[in-house]
Amino acid sequence: MLSITTGCSQSNPNQGTTSEQSPQAQEAASTPSVQSEKTKVVTTFLPIYLFTKAVAGNVADVEILVPPGTEVHEYQATPENVKAIATANVLVKNGLGLEGFLENTVKNAQNSKLAEIDASIGIKPLNEISPVVKTSQEEKDEEHTQGNPHVWLDPVLAKQQVTNIRDGLIAADPANKATYEANAATYIKELESLNSEFQLTLQKTPSCTFITFHDAFPYLAKRYNLKQVAVVQIPEDQLSPTDVQNAVNAVKKYKVKALFSEPGVDNKLLSSLSKDLKLTLRPLDSLETGETDPQHYFKAMKANLQTLQTACK
Repeated sequence: MLSITTGCSQSNPNQGTTSEQSPQAQEAASTPSVQSEKTKVVTTFLPIYLFTKAVAGNVADVEILVPPGTEVHEYQATPENVKAIATANVLVKNGLGLEGFLENTVKNAQNSKLAEIDASIGIKPLNEISPVVKTSQEEKDEEHTQGNPHVWLDPVLAKQQVTNIRDGLIAADPANKATYEANAATYIKELESLNSEFQLTLQKTPSCTFITFHDAFPYLAKRYNLKQVAVVQIPEDQLSPTDVQNAVNAVKKYKVKALFSEPGVDNKLLSSLSKDLKLTLRPLDSLETGETDPQHYFKAMKANLQTLQTACK
């Protein structure tokens, strides 16, 4: 299996709003809050927004700093970001070094009352699990100095992130503890169901081998006994014939069976590779772009599962 993903430089205009709450969560949400104003929560990028919004429901205002479809690895903060953090009660981040723009942005915001939640606390990070093949001398590495940050793509680790977010929100806003607990319990139950679905489906194709062009899937691979054999780095623009040939050679070296790109990507290189290698181009989503409805996580992950099931046969 070959996975080609180009980071989060693609945009998706389809954005939802909220998810349905359980009866318990609705009941908890109807309980009058001691506070006169809702807690203002700022999140960094889409997966963290989805998890935080699911836990917060309607009792806190949740915003997102990095617009879905924007490259989070190289994001440059805006004055609006600084203002949002300056007026927020809580900041939620993925952690593991992903949000490099945050440190100076928080300093500039000068918000001494800001509570910060690191959603990846307690998660043991993975480092490189496969060799990196560079197709261009000028291609920059994604710096994962604290380990690979893409933990949200493993439903079990996503559960830990939701738990961390829940506990952080309760600490910052204890008046709404019942709502946060009820909403988190509902979402975690869905994550457990998703994990079971992945296990049952992918156990039929053990040790399915793939190459990725965006090192986003090591946690998913480890969880479900998939095998990532290499990461091939391709520059996003100004491709030389040598770059293309190096990519083709790497794919052939590992005898890849399937070709993946992120949904909505229109990349001439991917089309060319799929034709040269006689492979079907299929979408695999890193969830860094998409809808802002918390249920989008399950929609996108189930689509990923279907893609993996088809490609691993």
